[in-house]
Amino acid sequence: MSTSLADLRYFLNRMIGLFRRSVASLRTRGWQATWQRIRVHTRSLPPPQRAPLYLPPAEAFAPFEVPSSVEPRVSIVIPVYNHVAHTLACLRALAAHPPQVACEILVVDDGSSDETVQWMPQVRGLRYEVRAANGGFIEACNDGVARSRGDYVVLLNNDTVPQPGWLDALLETFGTTPAAGLVGSQLLYPDGRLQESGGVVFSDGSAWSYGRFESPDDPRYSALRDADYCSGAALMLPRALWDQLGGLDTRYRPAYYEDTDLAFAVRAAGYRVLVQPASRVVHDEGTSNGTDTGSGIKAYQVRNRGVFAAKWAPVLADHPAPGSVPTPALLHRRQRQVLILDELVPQPDRDSGSLRQYNLIRMLLAEGAHVVFVPTRREHGGAATEALQKLGVEVWYAPYLEGVGTWLREHGPRFAVAMMVRHHVASECLPLLRRYAPQARRVFDTVDLHYLRERRGAELAGDAGLLRNAERTRTRELAVMAGSDITVLVSDAERAQLQVDAPAVRVELISNLHEVAGAGAPWSARRDLVFVGGFRHPPNVDAMQWFIGDVFARIRAQLPEVRFHCIGADVPPVVQALAARQPGVEIHGFVPVVTPYMDEVRIAVAPLRFGAGVKGKVNLSMAHGQPVVATTCAVEGMHLRDGDDVLIADDADAFAAAVVRLYRDEALWQHLSVAGLRNVQQHFSLDAAQATVRRVFLE
Repeated sequence: MSTSLADLRYFLNRMIGLFRRSVASLRTRGWQATWQRIRVHTRSLPPPQRAPLYLPPAEAFAPFEVPSSVEPRVSIVIPVYNHVAHTLACLRALAAHPPQVACEILVVDDGSSDETVQWMPQVRGLRYEVRAANGGFIEACNDGVARSRGDYVVLLNNDTVPQPGWLDALLETFGTTPAAGLVGSQLLYPDGRLQESGGVVFSDGSAWSYGRFESPDDPRYSALRDADYCSGAALMLPRALWDQLGGLDTRYRPAYYEDTDLAFAVRAAGYRVLVQPASRVVHDEGTSNGTDTGSGIKAYQVRNRGVFAAKWAPVLADHPAPGSVPTPALLHRRQRQVLILDELVPQPDRDSGSLRQYNLIRMLLAEGAHVVFVPTRREHGGAATEALQKLGVEVWYAPYLEGVGTWLREHGPRFAVAMMVRHHVASECLPLLRRYAPQARRVFDTVDLHYLRERRGAELAGDAGLLRNAERTRTRELAVMAGSDITVLVSDAERAQLQVDAPAVRVELISNLHEVAGAGAPWSARRDLVFVGGFRHPPNVDAMQWFIGDVFARIRAQLPEVRFHCIGADVPPVVQALAARQPGVEIHGFVPVVTPYMDEVRIAVAPLRFGAGVKGKVNLSMAHGQPVVATTCAVEGMHLRDGDDVLIADDADAFAAAVVRLYRDEALWQHLSVAGLRNVQQHFSLDAAQATVRRVFLE
């Protein structure tokens, strides 16, 4: 495929940007940290690693136990007709990796004549239900659900091997996805190839198993998605909805198209039908009825297609024509598609910028948009990528993402909006978007004004070279704004700065996005001080050098029992060395869940001496009712007033005095706690940003 001028400009801009950032990093981080960052950008990418499939070994029958509960939340209904070896493999998988949720397992015997009758009663915890007469798959399912006791019901074929976590992933989807009505698993062949990640139905009633024979890791098939139907081999829905719909339609007896019909009925009732690839189930397709549609039970598949097409003709008229090849563009054609370009997927447990981006994505999904995330470094982000996929974000990565330009050449035309995050990513990607997605609204998310942060750091350090770098960053950042349709800022202070520096730029404000957690523990139950911030961010390194080196000893002189908890990834040696010399300082490094430190520590400190944007560490504490002592820089643009919402101090003596005063004064502490919660709700909550998000991305 030929390389366009836009592709060449992308490569050149990327190399120039990497060189410039490396030079700046040498001055601020030193050669070791800079070399590590260069290696990250240039290393080869391994393919993403998923857990190997669990397949229970074939062995002689011996009694065993499966999960069971007298008050199940989920009922797993397994219809069987002979093939006891498959049934045992399915049950052994459930026993080997029991779900976290309380469940019951019902094997509904539809007239087996093999060892099923002898062996199933010996499986402890199993509800073995024998039907009076053979009636086929549909009647066995309806009968089994009628005997179940759970709030949710799962239909599970006996020729399946559920993988660890499969059931909990299905159930979790109902809690995180609005209007979820039916959720199916990703089905795999025993050799690991994809059998189906949801189904596509064409206008004549024929169907397509999406992703058949391809890799289950392919980004097209590995994210939560609305599907036309999900196979009855493994699907979940609320028992109340099942009863409302009357179960599987018996006009399709004995089998085939009943699961497709159920999905259409769920949708007609106002609910969504979803496939959740985080739920993986191995399915030995064709065990019960073979694959030949010309004879036997399988022949009903052909007959029932006509029955289905006649029943749902008005709905099918809006479906793709037979022969269409399903693609992401086709499957999401009814949604507004939003592209996000950033170096890496957000890690909301590590930095406030990631939390803001993650919550923005959640807001877009809740508004019905389809979000596609392309990390320009092409890396699979492990758990962070999988978390986005479970929400329904189409995330791309190597080897399926060969290059940003190549990918945009194929996918660019489907986007209504393309958001570029941070100025160096935007500089690289703007030419590609102009060439391959000219119809898309170009949104530039600054995260913060980099040139403003760099300028302040240079002025604090008294470094003329850094000051020149900041001016070069200013030129590049303003050029990106000029090439974008909308520039997104995080604070009113930055908006005021741009009114001076670039008054013609269209600006919108989407600040930090937090959910208000609540007040946490009262003053009397709290103790100590805390700081939260990642140390790849130079302002945080400087803040801890100043606080631990100059401020904390003054606090300990008046509060000798107080401890200081320093939380954040990538703690540099200079901070660790300072902490080792200062009694009462505890360096925790990265902490996956910081909530206990927000809910149980008395005061948060934000001693930043330079920076820009809005400080997520301040929002995070206030969202938990934890008062904050901060510098003027740390609360810039956050609608906070000294003494009313926060305590502000900028020199070591004043900062220490403010901490000691707040630590001892319960009434002041309570006042600031309530005011901080109110501030987050009014200015930094998801509700506060909703109108702007709709205006930028959806109108």
